[in-house]
Amino acid sequence: MKKSILLAILSGLLLALAWPTYGVPLLAFIGFVPLLLAEKSIRESQLKRKGAKVFFTAYITFIIWNSITTWWIWYSTPFGMFFALAVNSLLMTIVFSLYHFVAKRLPAKIHLIFLPAIWMAFEKFHLNWDFSWPWLNLGNVFSEYTTWIQWYEYTGVFGGALWIWIINIGVFKTVSHYKQEKNRTILTKGIAKNVLLIAIPIILSLFLLYNYEESSKTAEVTLLQPNIDPYSQKYDISNLQMTQNLIAMAKPVISTKTNYVIAPETALAKGSPIDRFDDSSEKMMLQKFVRDYPNMQFITGVDFYRHYTEQKQPSATANYYGPNGWFDFYNAAVQVNKNSVTEKYIKSKLVVGVENFPFKSFLEPLLGDVMLDLGGTVAMRATQKERSVFTSSDGSLKAAPIICYESIYGEFVTGYVEKGANFLAIITNDAWWDNTQGHKQHLSYARLRAIETRKSVARSANTGISAFINEKGELTKTLAYNEKGTLSGAITINNKKTFYVKYGDFIARIAVLFAGMILLYAIARKKGS
Repeated sequence: MKKSILLAILSGLLLALAWPTYGVPLLAFIGFVPLLLAEKSIRESQLKRKGAKVFFTAYITFIIWNSITTWWIWYSTPFGMFFALAVNSLLMTIVFSLYHFVAKRLPAKIHLIFLPAIWMAFEKFHLNWDFSWPWLNLGNVFSEYTTWIQWYEYTGVFGGALWIWIINIGVFKTVSHYKQEKNRTILTKGIAKNVLLIAIPIILSLFLLYNYEESSKTAEVTLLQPNIDPYSQKYDISNLQMTQNLIAMAKPVISTKTNYVIAPETALAKGSPIDRFDDSSEKMMLQKFVRDYPNMQFITGVDFYRHYTEQKQPSATANYYGPNGWFDFYNAAVQVNKNSVTEKYIKSKLVVGVENFPFKSFLEPLLGDVMLDLGGTVAMRATQKERSVFTSSDGSLKAAPIICYESIYGEFVTGYVEKGANFLAIITNDAWWDNTQGHKQHLSYARLRAIETRKSVARSANTGISAFINEKGELTKTLAYNEKGTLSGAITINNKKTFYVKYGDFIARIAVLFAGMILLYAIARKKGS
């Protein structure tokens, strides 16, 4: 058992050391091998309570991986960090235990298909439920090595996950066979085969990269990075004062050719009534500003609310404030141009705990407000069902107003492109995590969205890193973390839809089908034995 624990520790370290932005993704191709060897050793041993031992061993791997890669959640919420690490590691362990269950009942040629299938089914599930936390979905590991994954425009990140599992299983089979036969030829041939399976997708990616032609149509964009501390400053500045500050930042660097000025998430942080924004002083000031520049649109994040007078809860997301009644709160983006009506989009993928109380009816009686008293907010947020696209006054430019956490959801982002978006405008506030891997990984994942959709990205972050990313996923300009400033440049505009935009996470859906069928077969076989 001691050897199994050491193998589990090794797997956890390999997966953590593969992760962006500091890691070497090649390690992901062997990251699961020690854990698979440990599971096989336990399964084939005479030990009692094998399932519990596999569970314990796997949990060691996953708690190490989660802790090293996402410890920085601490800066936003210590409770949230411990909760996220414990629960995400537990979920991964349950998935691996299902593999152990199937491996005991079915031959290797079937259970080694089940493993990647059930893992990708889990990742797909993790994208869509209330405790959604897909930060460590396997395909994200290549976000700093975009030259390897230009084929994500066809597969999305699940193509990367499948690639990782194919190699891990191939190496595992090679090592297992070698341990049985003690024949170096088996080891040599196995290693050569797996090296080839790593090399072929990279060569294909390089071919796609060097033959890809970006759109010739461009737009001039200026990004604003006000660098305001959300813990001590942000919520003390009035919306009118903040609007003045944003305009003052933009004026020296824009021209009549500027198409977009983009400010970060909740730049206007003092709550505004959502149905009266068009009459607000800040809207009037922004509109007066953009009218001096005939081609300009101004996008910014706004905190909105809606007040209800009803005695009963008016919506599932409404928050009760005693005598003041019920309120819905919205993390929103707005676009102001020379048109009189403001375009609005409400953030729809919410951060667990900070903006969303998962399974509220069940957990609130147990936990009280502990899940919400995090990160500068104490209220649930409302969402909208469909994506919105912001259209320029002449109709030629269509921005996808992606708010913060939404940018890590590949198929979700394709919803903007399906609605006609021809570039991605990400607005975010990553200051909650301080100067850690958190904000660096968040920026890195945006590069994956650029490849999947073949859309340029204009990313405005409150404290940084603001950036421009081209259609190949390459960072073309950045503004460093913890600096106040602006970033101006030309981004490409295109209206094409990639295979991934059209078909989304098709690999994951196939995986769900395979995992379900094999699991049912394993259960039926057990009952019949």
